Amino acid sequence: MRGAYLTNQLLVAMPSLADPNFAHTVTLICEHTDKGALGIVLNRPLSMALGEVFEQLALQPNDPGLRERPVLRGGPVQQDRGFVLHPPATTGDEPWDSTLKVSPTLHVTTSRDILGSMARGEGPAQAVVALGYAGWDAGQLEDEIRSNAWLNVPVDEAIIYDTPFEQRWHAAAKLLGIDFGRLSNQAGHA
Repeated sequence: MRGAYLTNQLLVAMPSLADPNFAHTVTLICEHTDKGALGIVLNRPLSMALGEVFEQLALQPNDPGLRERPVLRGGPVQQDRGFVLHPPATTGDEPWDSTLKVSPTLHVTTSRDILGSMARGEGPAQAVVALGYAGWDAGQLEDEIRSNAWLNVPVDEAIIYDTPFEQRWHAAAKLLGIDFGRLSNQAGHA
């Protein structure tokens, strides 16, 4: 695994992964370097809607339906920090202050200005908002993969934007041709 970075990959938790923060999760790896990795869990909706985030920031969305969008628990680290996953701006240059390019078609913005744009109807049409993130120190994610905690698969953006939350774990596994219903909880190394 040395030298192989997993930016723009989905991590799919193995059925045997018992950590309550990550059991049965799908996580988008937004950045992975020799210093560690940062990801956003894609299938853990919070009991709050985007309207509550807008209220906390004193923003009034033009589209009432935007208020009802769910907010995800992106991970156990800095759960008060917001992340917005979205396609790149149509202008080519990101108009927001703090945007990381995960891939040519997927970006993550952490600055408040994107939420203001969304409230005004000027933000990305497709967007997923998460609070918190998953983080791994240098070598930690690689060790977890070697320990059979995770599978990884290239991103399918339909899982991020279109697949219902409760179906994302199985849908991500199916990208690898795996049916978790038929998989043993026992892991081994070949």
